[in-house]
Amino acid sequence: MGGRVTRVFRNFNVENRARREISKEKPTPAPRHRTARLDTMADSPEIKEEVLRKDDRFLALLKDVYVESRDPAVRVKDGGGEHLPSKQEEKRLTKLGHLEGLDVKKVPKGKISLVEALTLLNNHKLQPQIWTAEKIAAEYSLELKEVNSLLEFFIPFTVQEFRKETKKAITSHEPKKLT
Repeated sequence: MGGRVTRVFRNFNVENRARREISKEKPTPAPRHRTARLDTMADSPEIKEEVLRKDDRFLALLKDVYVESRDPAVRVKDGGGEHLPSKQEEKRLTKLGHLEGLDVKKVPKGKISLVEALTLLNNHKLQPQIWTAEKIAAEYSLELKEVNSLLEFFIPFTVQEFRKETKKAITSHEPKKLT
């Protein structure tokens, strides 16, 4: 809608405005200085001779300049051309239980899979006395600081079902526990 309105104002009386602009007298440009013209200078034989002449003093100074460059030394790695992995990561089998079909089978030590993360968060939420941060760190080969951060900042969802007769009034009751 806005494009139509602006187009109408932009095209209004466009022919008359164009004719008026074309019929205006063009301003005469300012006169140029004689020395600003390059083509007249290039034609003079004195300038050509000066450009082509070698200056012995500058040539002697240029010969005194000596530049030496060296490439850095190339380091040869020991290894005899074998392509071995530089770092062997220790892997551990995942502890998934009945969800093993959903996730990877081996995980590097110090890391956990997504299903394991959800499992340990849910276990800690349901039984915090048994599943402490220290036990989780030992069980899943994690650092204690990372486990504490994980338990502090990530909380699994809870599913609550309400009875049909109490749709309007929500009372606080014990939520269903996921297993």
